[in-house]
Amino acid sequence: MALYTSDSRDRVRDAVDFVELVSARTELRRAGPARYEGLCPFHDERTPSFGIDPAQKVYHCFGCQASGDVFTFVQETEGVDFKAALELLAERFGVELEREEEDPREAERRQRRARLLELLDRTAAYYERYLWESTEAARARDYLKERGLGEEILRAFRVGYAPSAWDRVLLASRRGKFSNRELYDAGLAQRSRQNGQLYDRFRARIMFPLSDIRGRVLGFGARATSEEQRPKYLNTSDNDVYHKGLHLYGANIARPQAARSGEVILCEGYTDTIALHQAGMSNAVGLMGTALTGEQVGELARMAQTVLLALDADSAGQEAMLRAAGLAAKRKLELRVVPLPAGSDPAELIQQAGAQAMQSAVGDSVPFVRFRVERVLAAGDHSSPEGRDRMIEQLRPVFATLPPSAMRMELTRTVSGRLALPESLTETLLAPGGGRAAERGPQRENGSRARGGASGREETEQAFLALCISSPQEGKQALESLDIDEHFASELLRRAARRLREGSLHEPMAGDPERVGDLDDDPELKALLAELIVEAGREQAHPAMLEVQRLQLELARLDREVQRARGAGDGDVNALAQKRTELKREFDRVYAQVLDDTGEREG
Repeated sequence: MALYTSDSRDRVRDAVDFVELVSARTELRRAGPARYEGLCPFHDERTPSFGIDPAQKVYHCFGCQASGDVFTFVQETEGVDFKAALELLAERFGVELEREEEDPREAERRQRRARLLELLDRTAAYYERYLWESTEAARARDYLKERGLGEEILRAFRVGYAPSAWDRVLLASRRGKFSNRELYDAGLAQRSRQNGQLYDRFRARIMFPLSDIRGRVLGFGARATSEEQRPKYLNTSDNDVYHKGLHLYGANIARPQAARSGEVILCEGYTDTIALHQAGMSNAVGLMGTALTGEQVGELARMAQTVLLALDADSAGQEAMLRAAGLAAKRKLELRVVPLPAGSDPAELIQQAGAQAMQSAVGDSVPFVRFRVERVLAAGDHSSPEGRDRMIEQLRPVFATLPPSAMRMELTRTVSGRLALPESLTETLLAPGGGRAAERGPQRENGSRARGGASGREETEQAFLALCISSPQEGKQALESLDIDEHFASELLRRAARRLREGSLHEPMAGDPERVGDLDDDPELKALLAELIVEAGREQAHPAMLEVQRLQLELARLDREVQRARGAGDGDVNALAQKRTELKREFDRVYAQVLDDTGEREG
């Protein structure tokens, strides 16, 4: 894969307004001289444990241990690799990227993909002009108008129309110097089975461009304009650019509002998505005519923490909801169901009852677990004990996802009342194993990272390194006075200490890669440095506290040396013990001075 120059990466990092970037995901407030904090965008929390350093442009969450820099933040929130994150930031903050010399074959593949993307974008523009300017497209314009969709919103989504002639796109693209092979590879043309003749794949259809999160056209969804046309919907086939099931319709347009509101509405069709945006719900996305995939759930999770399912109220729509629940559970997404009238989709509801009716339905959304319970109770056989037992069997896995809570209690009462069973028996029957394991309760997932359970020694060493960053001049001297192999517990902490000693304490994430190493090759160290920088910005530095921590590290080293000497029967134990006593006296003196200076001494 082609790489961009380190100078390009530095210029992008310098151009990013990190507060602005992160504020699109969570509300930040100043919490120190070099720190902003807010609710973590990577896990659900009520008390802020997420902080950023706007100058160093790094973040760390003290709850879930998520850490990184501007590029990591975009990678995690947008679900892209480093190269794509760099390109997104460069595009957003107006930085031109320069490439390193690359392998000729890789350069050829990159240039080929860029050509296909250019061809697709030109074709989308052609279809759009044809929709609004041609006589032939009048029928399509009438259909869209009948669906209640106005020109302004249709233009925002770049909706177009493909001419009925077999070679319009072929000829227009050839005039643009694109080859037959490029037209075929982009999914815009196909070959006749009779004579191999190339012709336009899409003809006499309303065209919905299918874009990635950056708004680049990857393919098309095409709707028939007459009953005789089959199939009703024809999509671009999988190719080198477009892959079915990887993206969500309208995600590039919906992302800002979804991030601000913390909610994203998922519907099924293209016109549903466009109608919701026109009705003021601009956080809506569509399924692109596919069954919901894990990749699409990942894209939803990167947009918002709550997903509102506004899927058709038919069996297919309900099955899609069940699939969404299974995939969303792995990402800790909150799922809610928007109640739609039977046989109605969002576009129809808006057209028939107005935007307010749809907004009210969104406001009346219910937790997915309640929807599942009501669905089982509505469809089950209440007339026999066997029918009620089958409903209990269906409901047991639903209740297995519910911890002890007011919601669980309320739903248990609902089931008890509808099945005419005592509440205590209902609770027992709904427990895992039919009650045999009810007393155990749901098992908690351990989401902590390895470093999240750091030992007391490691915590002390991390606190010392954070103080070195807070007081760079004194920190450099303190680091140079230590034996890193002796004073630090883990290899990760040793790598961090060496980088801070050999690099710049003013900019720990920067520095000459040839001298201090490239952090992109050491993500664990990169995460730790981000945590240390954020920790350092929490409060005003007190240089004397750095000396307290240094002495504490030295005391711990002496303790280990005394233990080794005792184990070896070494006669220097007494001398080491005396040295430790003197060092402890110095530690107590310096610590007392810090307490006096900060006004924290008791009494």
